[in-house]
Amino acid sequence: MVFPRVDIWASGLFYSDDAGFSAGNIPILREFRHLGPYLIQVTAIVCVLVLLLKLLVPGRAPLLPLRIPVFLVSTLIIGPGILVNAILKDNWGRPRPRSVEEFGGDLPFQYVWVPSNACDSNCSFVSGEASAAMWLVALAFVAPRAWRSAILCFVLPLGFLLSLNRIAFGGHFLSDTLISWGLTLLVLLLTYRFLYVAGPRFVHDRHLDVWFTRCGRQLATGAALCMKKARLWGAHLKHIFTKTA
Repeated sequence: MVFPRVDIWASGLFYSDDAGFSAGNIPILREFRHLGPYLIQVTAIVCVLVLLLKLLVPGRAPLLPLRIPVFLVSTLIIGPGILVNAILKDNWGRPRPRSVEEFGGDLPFQYVWVPSNACDSNCSFVSGEASAAMWLVALAFVAPRAWRSAILCFVLPLGFLLSLNRIAFGGHFLSDTLISWGLTLLVLLLTYRFLYVAGPRFVHDRHLDVWFTRCGRQLATGAALCMKKARLWGAHLKHIFTKTA
């Protein structure tokens, strides 16, 4: 906000009048863009499977302390999912760099933190992919202490490069990525504090285990009743058709 034209300057480093944002035409950079979403999908799938397995086999101990998948899934939904994509990107209206007049587009440049109606949906502010890439830092919050440095040494440069990739492609301004990082890290810190530092007792691992065990047994009882009713209905229908024939 103090230097509002820094976004134009940063994006201009990757733009030329002849080729536009030519980095988007480099195959290896296009492929690299998919690395962040791939890692996030794998992490999310593993977390959901851990929770589902606990529900399906409630008598067994969970594969991981349940606060870990709860923390990872909830922060992914709240941060990159709701806050970034559902609330800001679809309602703030900031055009992407490749769409503004300074870079060959037909829309006016909008300053950061200034709502606009120039873009209807999936707009530039803030960066969803930068938020998702920075969400990978959540792994360091719940990993064993001995692994945390190694995880940060991997995910922080990865998040930086994925975000830089979006600027180079003309998909987001510098401020879009920086604010996206800040919002995502804020969600991680607040959720971690709620679950691990100052939260109520019902979010502790033991209480979560008890709750998921109870829910799993209720689901099993409900499924057994449904199967019993289905068999009764099946036998009844078979009797009707046999008698009719």
